[in-house]
Amino acid sequence: MMYKTIVLELLTERKELHEQLRLTRQLPATLETYSQQLKASHLSWMETLSAANPSSDPIQIQSEAMELAVKELEDHLPPASQPDEPEPLSLDAAIAFIADHTSKK
Repeated sequence: MMYKTIVLELLTERKELHEQLRLTRQLPATLETYSQQLKASHLSWMETLSAANPSSDPIQIQSEAMELAVKELEDHLPPASQPDEPEPLSLDAAIAFIADHTSKK
């Protein structure tokens, strides 16, 4: 269950993606898919780290493995928008901007 909670938090940080998934009713399926991927990645990292450091504390290995697995998932998802970033230009606005700046030369 913890995997779904982590994935839901990551999706919630990406407001546009979360809203799109919610509106198209794909949020539950996407949540399930990403949580399964996160779990598989976490278990894989635990094996890798355990093999590399057999004398390490198992709790430390679990924690490091989760950090690595979450980082992998975050890298796979589109970036979360920053609150102070300006909205990207629409296609019409971009064309108008280019036209204004090229016609003055």
